[in-house]
Amino acid sequence: MLFSSLTFLFVYFPIVLILYYLVKSRTKKNLVLLIFSLLFYSWGEPKLVCLMLFEVFVTFILVLKMSDTHDQKKKRKYLILEIIFIITFLFLFKYYNFFIVRILKLNSLALSISLPIGISFYSFQIISYAVDVYRGQVEVQKNVFDLTLYVSFFPQLIAGPIVRYSTIVKELKERKENVNDFAYGLRRFIIGLSKKVIISNQMAIVSDKVFLSANIVSFSSGMYWLAALSFMFQIYFDFSGYSDMAIGLGRMFGFHFLENFNYPYTSTSITDFWRRWHMSLSSWFRDYVYIPLGGNRVTKFRWLMNILIVWCLTGLWHGASFNFVLWGLYYGILLIVEKLFLGKVLKKLPGLNWIIVMLFVLFGWVLFNAPSGETALFMIKKMLSGFEGINRSTLNNLNILYLWEYYVIAIIGCFPICKKIGLKIFNTRYGKLICDLYLLIILFLCVMLLVNNSYNPFIYFKF
Repeated sequence: MLFSSLTFLFVYFPIVLILYYLVKSRTKKNLVLLIFSLLFYSWGEPKLVCLMLFEVFVTFILVLKMSDTHDQKKKRKYLILEIIFIITFLFLFKYYNFFIVRILKLNSLALSISLPIGISFYSFQIISYAVDVYRGQVEVQKNVFDLTLYVSFFPQLIAGPIVRYSTIVKELKERKENVNDFAYGLRRFIIGLSKKVIISNQMAIVSDKVFLSANIVSFSSGMYWLAALSFMFQIYFDFSGYSDMAIGLGRMFGFHFLENFNYPYTSTSITDFWRRWHMSLSSWFRDYVYIPLGGNRVTKFRWLMNILIVWCLTGLWHGASFNFVLWGLYYGILLIVEKLFLGKVLKKLPGLNWIIVMLFVLFGWVLFNAPSGETALFMIKKMLSGFEGINRSTLNNLNILYLWEYYVIAIIGCFPICKKIGLKIFNTRYGKLICDLYLLIILFLCVMLLVNNSYNPFIYFKF
């Protein structure tokens, strides 16, 4: 079930919201959230919800045993066992066929298994919980239902952000809902919904016409540039919009999730980009992979290898495909080059550095979204070999000529100017009323688009 679906907006969400605020005790409120979170996941994965519950239950037992012993070696053994347990299921469902078929070429050993929705997200949340307990940064959770709610909480279950247990552990028992938080959450949800429905879905129409074409290598270089730019907007407004909706939903129930995006397309360096894009994933790899490997407090060779390892894993996290590995290596190499000398060059090129970084990001999205690494390299080569114009008849044939105004909206939305103007208006005498009326109009427009258009893809479902 998508947040941007009519079923969620007019059936599921109103019911869970009403029931949540009808019951009084914290235990009953948590029970409502748990039941509806499992129902939310079962909507798309009725069988594989048992897998998630099994992983949570085993984690509950192993981490409890780990916290009960004072023997550091036993603690470490329990942690290793827990990580192996979670990674095994992640590998089996997400990477087994890739490893067996694409790498070892053992087609006869392939399994007919489907990818559980959100398994990469909830697997990382479970691992972070276990590691944080091992490090003594959080207390072990002794209530299996609260641990299950943490992992399965529907706003962040299927597509993040990756919420650390330490972020919401107190709010599982002690949160206090209030009108201001609810109003903020509702506003934030509508903003996220508009990003998804008004911008991302329209950009997807253009990018999919090229990237999903049966004859993808037949377009002009101009069409490749347009498709790459469209996907660049699509994935940002899709995922940042989903994160906004998740943060807004969490706030309506009294939970305070951390931000996941901070205008990444304003970045003037690759490092800055990854401090602003999918911040929960970047910080997860930093805290649970990069720093444990030694970070930059090792020899120069080891430091550079640590960067490459982290980015290979980041690429693989996104999917079992060679082009995701290539995409991860691409950023790993870019970051190494930037840290060695490119960063100094970019600092000396104010204004131009932003253009250079955005071009690197644009080509990265081609690697990310192309059906194969070979196709991605072909597209990038053609984009760089000389610009061929976009034929108007091609746009008419693809039925995308009418979408030009959405690019204006997308470009403006990539910068914080709208937020700054909105805050200034909001803080005036009648500003709150003006902003809320505006958001109601936006919500109405989103609903109209959803009613009239069934094309509502969500990129991060497959991760």
